[in-house]
Amino acid sequence: MDPVVRVSGGLVRGSSRDGVNAYLGIPYAAPAVGAHRYRAPQPVVPWEGERPATQHGPTAAQSAYPTPMDTVLPSSVDPGDDYLSVSVWAPEGAEALPVMVWIHGGAFVRGASSVSTYDGSAFSRDGVVLVGINYRLGVPGFAVLDGAPTNLGLRDQVAALEWVRDNIAAFGGNPDDVTVFGESAGGMSVAMLMASPAAEGLFRRAAIQSGNGAAVCSLEDARKVSGEIAAHLGVPATAEAFSALDPEVVVAAQTAIGLAIQADPDPARWGASVLAGGLGIMSLFPVVDGDIVPGVPEERIAQGAAAGIPLLIGTTRDEFRLFLVPTGIAGGVTEQALPVLAARYGWPDGAVGTYAGNRPDASPGDLVCALLTDAAFRVPTTRLAAGHHAAGGVVQVYELDWETKVAELGACHALELAFVFDTLENGALMAGEGAPQQLADEMHRAWVAFARGGDAGWPTWTPERQSVMVFDVPSQVLEGPRADELAVWG
Repeated sequence: MDPVVRVSGGLVRGSSRDGVNAYLGIPYAAPAVGAHRYRAPQPVVPWEGERPATQHGPTAAQSAYPTPMDTVLPSSVDPGDDYLSVSVWAPEGAEALPVMVWIHGGAFVRGASSVSTYDGSAFSRDGVVLVGINYRLGVPGFAVLDGAPTNLGLRDQVAALEWVRDNIAAFGGNPDDVTVFGESAGGMSVAMLMASPAAEGLFRRAAIQSGNGAAVCSLEDARKVSGEIAAHLGVPATAEAFSALDPEVVVAAQTAIGLAIQADPDPARWGASVLAGGLGIMSLFPVVDGDIVPGVPEERIAQGAAAGIPLLIGTTRDEFRLFLVPTGIAGGVTEQALPVLAARYGWPDGAVGTYAGNRPDASPGDLVCALLTDAAFRVPTTRLAAGHHAAGGVVQVYELDWETKVAELGACHALELAFVFDTLENGALMAGEGAPQQLADEMHRAWVAFARGGDAGWPTWTPERQSVMVFDVPSQVLEGPRADELAVWG
């Protein structure tokens, strides 16, 4: 018989397979459509009888990944009203089990918990209740518009965590034993939540995969981007005007402005904090508003905002290859372009020489990928780890070094996902055929152990002893890998 659970909106009927109960597409808030698309999340609208929860709900308005990115990143476009939803996977007969809440990535403009890579069955198989959440993306989630609250996407995440607190016991989860984890924009979101008073007390542990605590912009700069999107649409930058527009039209406009920022990264036009916080690839993302985001998360965490929260944090070795190799950008970099790029991005003196010396066979494009990886991911990850440790927090650090054979991506951004979720069999496009199940067993086991007791299974990281679990075949713990490269960033 299919399992039935009562939640805040009513009864939901899920499905059961191999000892795991799945409840998909459960609303945690009222539909954010029309005028409500630019308002704070509202209480869920109750329903009569049993609501089917056997299929994922709609996704927040977004576009599919463009070619050639769509060959390695699954798109998640499914328009509809009830996109503020959660999906829950729980072992049959579960009672007071640890809970993990997953926040998907996608540069704050794409993604959904319905992506098959994020299936929570393996976590539930291993004694964890897994919750995947959706939240507002793009303009509705992160634009700064007159008449609209700021950071609505983060406010949705807080509302989803409150739903977990109030409802997860019905699925056999312990509301006092929650780990929040996310990748890329989801990892950045985790850092925001660690530093946000609005999320205080809603989780015990945090894991940040390929994110950082510095991806924020100022209100002033965010208004510049929002104003450009409004001008592109021919409407004022107000919630009233935007709520009257077709969501797909708004998505097209935000895409056009995002491409304009990448083509002409002029700080006078877009704002320095947009270019720096967006890592050169994001245009709409959280703003420092003095409310949900009181300050730069990295700084607040160093001041002790999350001192009691154990942190698992790390990156892949070759993050930026995902953004530069499939597009052909890396292949077009010449040796003569390296000093020009160093000046444009503000790389420290000697950085190119240090990286080139460690990679005698690397092409200029390979060097750019390595430098941008560290500038955008590894260096801020290390700063966040150091700040959390200094404030009394416990930190464990990892790096994925295993290289996929797909499209010369190496150990690129998002490669770890199918290993962490143990979903290689779900069509992991990026990992490719023949990806090592042994590595999935290791990484998945580490995340489960962290959720169960706050210890992923290797020594904690400190500035004096920078222990890093390097996941590969075989995996090993190294002390301060590539320390000379980190040192050039100060």
